[in-house]
Amino acid sequence: MTTVEARPRPRPRPVSATPPKGPRVRQRPEPFTVASYVGVIAFAIVCVIPFWMVVAGSLTAESTLAKTGYSFWPDPFSLDAYTTIFAGSRVWLSYGATIFITVVGTVIAVIATSGIAWVIARGLPLVSRPLAVFAYIPMLFTGGLVPMYILITQVLQLRDSWFAVILPMAIAPFLVFVQVSFFRATPQEILDAARIDGAGELRIFFQVVLPLSKPVIAVIALFYAVAFWNEWFHALLFISEPAKYPLQLVLQNLITSVANAADLGTVSAAPVYQMRLAMTVITIGPILLAYPFAQRYFVKGLTLGATKG
Repeated sequence: MTTVEARPRPRPRPVSATPPKGPRVRQRPEPFTVASYVGVIAFAIVCVIPFWMVVAGSLTAESTLAKTGYSFWPDPFSLDAYTTIFAGSRVWLSYGATIFITVVGTVIAVIATSGIAWVIARGLPLVSRPLAVFAYIPMLFTGGLVPMYILITQVLQLRDSWFAVILPMAIAPFLVFVQVSFFRATPQEILDAARIDGAGELRIFFQVVLPLSKPVIAVIALFYAVAFWNEWFHALLFISEPAKYPLQLVLQNLITSVANAADLGTVSAAPVYQMRLAMTVITIGPILLAYPFAQRYFVKGLTLGATKG
């Protein structure tokens, strides 16, 4: 008998993972996307133009501002306002006061807000609900200006102290409930695992909860920092020593009274209009630098804190 040799089967050709190259078809953007970009760009321009005009006005000579008003370009260019402001010691002392109020106030406010929010989020009997009501009442009404003035000046004896500006703003009820929503979204399994390992409530809060809460903490810290940096009304009420004035109160005094312009520098004939714009740039410039550091946490912290309630 003759045997038939088995022929080897041909191996299948490997199929290439990449599709054959061809002309790419560009998809047209949706009308809503185009409208969104146009709206955001237009809104950004509307926000940037006033700020740029303030910067340009602070660099324009006083005589030109008095005659023609504001312009987009500083012509003629002048640094008289900045030279006059930084020649004296008032602005440097005000910077120190504002930095102290902002840093210390933000730390105290974040610690107090986080502690109250964690107790409310835990749902402890006889504690969480009364504390939630206690935090919610200031959102509806306050005691008034006169009781607060008596409390700060006579009871706490904080007149001419920077803590008279810090303590009335130490807790914002809205931010408390934003953080409560974030804490309630924390996985319960992580907390139970920490308790099984023998961790107490304080250790769980500081070593487990707070590290997981960096986005919302960054958001509320930014809100508090902006509020403390821009605060001048409490300083006007409780601080009478000019050496302890924060920046915003110095700017407010400069806007309301032309006579205060000479106190900022060493010259008697101070460029008043130019100094007002220069003080505005000086006061808002540093706080603008805080946004890039908290930008990556900003949207995440707000959305996570508002999904569950």
